[in-house]
Amino acid sequence: MLSKRTIVMPSDEEDAAINRGIAADPDARELSTEEIRRMRPARETLPQRIGEGAAAELLKRRGRPPADVTKVATSVRYDRDVLDAFRSTGEGWQTRMNDALRDYARSHGMM
Repeated sequence: MLSKRTIVMPSDEEDAAINRGIAADPDARELSTEEIRRMRPARETLPQRIGEGAAAELLKRRGRPPADVTKVATSVRYDRDVLDAFRSTGEGWQTRMNDALRDYARSHGMM
């Protein structure tokens, strides 16, 4: 599904006001080439600064762990009544459809 969000770009006047605000802020200066060269990733510097345990907690990967078996996105055409029947069962209908296809494939020696 395509997003309905639109990005509204600032007008030239608004952009100029934003840039004036940035220029007036002493904390918003541009970094020098030397400062950028000396930068290091957090995984290198955090353990020395806050300790191994705290750094590990901050740097651990977030979200769902990678699955052993992943799903594959595909495009398939179904009869409308079949699709409507599964959709009418509510949230999780795609999983139920996948389970039905798996049961069929197993019962017919395809898996």
